[in-house]
Amino acid sequence: MVAIVIRPSTPAVVIAAPASGSGKTTVATGLVGALRAAGDRVAPFKVGPDYIDPGYHALAAGRPGRNLDTVLVGADRIGPLFRHGSDDCDIAVVEGVMGLFDGKIDPSSSEPSAEGSTAQVAAALGAPVVLVVDARGHSQSLAAVLHGFSTYDAAVRIGGVILNRVGSARHEQVLRQACERVGLPVLGAVPRLAELEVPSRHLGLVPAVEHGRAALDAVAAMTELAAAHLDLTAIRALARSSVDVRAWDPAGEVGPVPDGPRPVIALAGGVAFTFGYAEHRELLDAAGADVVTFDPLHDELPTGTAGLVLPGGFPEEHAVALSSNAALLQQVRQFAADGAPIHAECAGLLYLTRSLDGHAMAGVIDVDARFGSRLTLGYREAVAVTGSVLFDAGTRVTGHEFHRTTLEVGSADGFDPAWGWRAWDAGATREGFAAGAVHASYLHTHPAGNPDAIRRFVEAARG
Repeated sequence: MVAIVIRPSTPAVVIAAPASGSGKTTVATGLVGALRAAGDRVAPFKVGPDYIDPGYHALAAGRPGRNLDTVLVGADRIGPLFRHGSDDCDIAVVEGVMGLFDGKIDPSSSEPSAEGSTAQVAAALGAPVVLVVDARGHSQSLAAVLHGFSTYDAAVRIGGVILNRVGSARHEQVLRQACERVGLPVLGAVPRLAELEVPSRHLGLVPAVEHGRAALDAVAAMTELAAAHLDLTAIRALARSSVDVRAWDPAGEVGPVPDGPRPVIALAGGVAFTFGYAEHRELLDAAGADVVTFDPLHDELPTGTAGLVLPGGFPEEHAVALSSNAALLQQVRQFAADGAPIHAECAGLLYLTRSLDGHAMAGVIDVDARFGSRLTLGYREAVAVTGSVLFDAGTRVTGHEFHRTTLEVGSADGFDPAWGWRAWDAGATREGFAAGAVHASYLHTHPAGNPDAIRRFVEAARG
């Protein structure tokens, strides 16, 4: 019997902060780019259900940015997904989410939760944390802040500090003294440079794909900044990980694939549909599909399309152009009428409505959608209340909502709710639409956490 030997996992550093808005994305993206420019193969990751930051990571690394979300995929998959995304790399850079210890908020509990936090992921990887501190307003009292963070949880090791938005040489000297007082090395001091701020939108940063050349220039500037002001040698020396499990395997997740032709799955992309996970395409491929990306702003359905995936994004920013592609809208309408499988999440749901901000959409679902001022955001413990092309009725999943649009519900004839969950006020919520082979919802799910749904979808496309 041959023993299976698992080689050491890729060393990693986790870029975290005391709070949101400290500059983690600029520092992490710049660090990825600077390490790559120095000759390292870098694996970029983002903690949590973020679709935008990984786009900038991907530009800097020259490889897909991936997510590590214990809430959506389960803590047991973090190590395998890390191995899958980093096994051929020299170093991994993991950008955290919110503050270091901020996790999923459970309204039914009086105790804080670490689930989904950067700290939980860092502990699971056995990787050191580099704390990015927004230096504006900080002086000697920074020592007390760092002392608190470094002693709060023994399972989390803070290996160093990056001082961000430093005002002057004197300011930097005072802050370095504060770090020295608590025994934390300074791994970089980045000056205030407002021109590096990436434009934001109502759900966060503007996706890199929408910036085009400007995004490349921004990443190049972040890379130059990191190369000039971060101690890459010290960061490499600090990097560690202790993941001792086998890499996640999409083929193993979906099981054997039947012989025969591979169905074509059309995957919407382009600037209006930018929210997705790299593992989704990998699972579709492993389940026996040929995945073809198309842009709903100007393309028609790819030849031979047997299944349609409409992921999340910003269709409200491109409603006029989407509405102008009448040929595709008619194709999608007919595709649904023919009983072909459609998986639509958030932006995809909006595309299937009758109209979005008054602009005609596909009209598969007889409701109208409008952009609003209220942000709907958070994890949801959901139950499939209707059997669908993705889930059996009664299946429990954890998903995430992230949108500022609302539906003006009309008759929606022929559709039943896709999901049910209990809201913060303990009220019952019914959400989404399921009928025949169409599953449309605001709820984002992570395919790696629900591989059976991907297998079912490809089977439906195979017929």
